[in-house]
Amino acid sequence: MVTADRDAGRWALGAYLVVAALVAGLVRIDVTLPAIGHLGSALVAVVFLYGPVVVAWRRHEDLFDYGFRTDPVAKNVAFVAMALLIILPVFLAVYLGFYDVVCDWKAIKRLAPPGTCAGWDGINFEMPRLGWAFAEFAAVQIVVVALPEELFFRGCLHQLLERRFPPARRWLGGGIGLALFLSSLAFALVHLPKNGDPRALATFFPGLLFGWMRSATGSIAPSVAVHAASNIWVRMLDLTFLR
Repeated sequence: MVTADRDAGRWALGAYLVVAALVAGLVRIDVTLPAIGHLGSALVAVVFLYGPVVVAWRRHEDLFDYGFRTDPVAKNVAFVAMALLIILPVFLAVYLGFYDVVCDWKAIKRLAPPGTCAGWDGINFEMPRLGWAFAEFAAVQIVVVALPEELFFRGCLHQLLERRFPPARRWLGGGIGLALFLSSLAFALVHLPKNGDPRALATFFPGLLFGWMRSATGSIAPSVAVHAASNIWVRMLDLTFLR
């Protein structure tokens, strides 16, 4: 039986409160700078990256302990492939079904992001032109979005919470329990301050998958890959179907 580490729980709570408070303020900085882009988003990424560094330093640990590694490579690749083979087709079906219903039904059109229904012309496939702007978007999703968020939420927060609340059950090696729920909830809540849109809480569900993969592999590499790929996939769908 694994013994619960109460000190890890206190560190998890403290780290999250500090980081969430900083993020809530930084996302309101609406300034765009050359070579940096959106300043608020860049500063949020820095907070997510350095939060785990500070926690590891104060706890006399290493980022390796928080999943900042690529091994086990074979297992990580298998988890990413399995996840994407399931997620991408399912998300495509949900995406098309959502816009096809919501944009054609005036009573619920507000459920769609503002302005998107104006570009929806039904399920008409047209290969988008993916140029430099798209490549830049993809790079940002990997380096500025997925890596920092996964290092903090799955690498640091989820790891500390699993020490405090060891999972009672595991599936394919990934823990299922209170730690997974809490880290996913924290991930969803931190997305709210940007614009107050309650739809941001839907990030709770991919958070469950990312946390489970982190627990199963001991690495944040799979969650970083799937997180970035999912965001890039959404952008591709927008370019394909929202004109």
